[in-house]
Amino acid sequence: MPAEKPQLSRYRDRMDKAVSALKEEFASLRTGRASANLLDQIMVEAYGATTPLNQVAAITVPEPRSISVSVWDRGVVVSVEKAIRSSDLGLNPVVEGQNLRIPIPPLTEERRRDLAKIAGKYAEQQKVAIRNVRRDANDDLKKAEKDSVISQDEQKRMESEVQKMTDEAVKRVDEALKTKEQEIMQV
Repeated sequence: MPAEKPQLSRYRDRMDKAVSALKEEFASLRTGRASANLLDQIMVEAYGATTPLNQVAAITVPEPRSISVSVWDRGVVVSVEKAIRSSDLGLNPVVEGQNLRIPIPPLTEERRRDLAKIAGKYAEQQKVAIRNVRRDANDDLKKAEKDSVISQDEQKRMESEVQKMTDEAVKRVDEALKTKEQEIMQV
């Protein structure tokens, strides 16, 4: 089977996915206002398995400073409350039958700094993922050149193209981080 010419679009897609993943992680980081995405990362012990919260309850945001969670099965309410309390979001749900009302307390300066640090960690993880994609791409290009699928000039041109894609993806991560940090630090 002859080796095929590396497709740069595959690597661009993988870098785009890293940036998208970062934005999803940022959505679950708490700013001063309520958001249903805040509870996306919470897993609940239900029916003998660990299940995402949004699969056992409906999550709504009735007002800017509170979230409402309507649990579908009465038997899971305690597990949902426990999962929310034990998350590192610092939330204290109030149980009202099968509903949980979660007031969103204003963030302290210290908590804002912690969240900004967590956002920075998320961004760094995605930058590493992007650099891993670049490494994979460059390895594939070297192999393609060695197998005489592409010329050395073509390899060099494609490597510089991969570097441009990497720089652009890292720049998008940095911009997303800067925006999120401003959002977190805004009082």
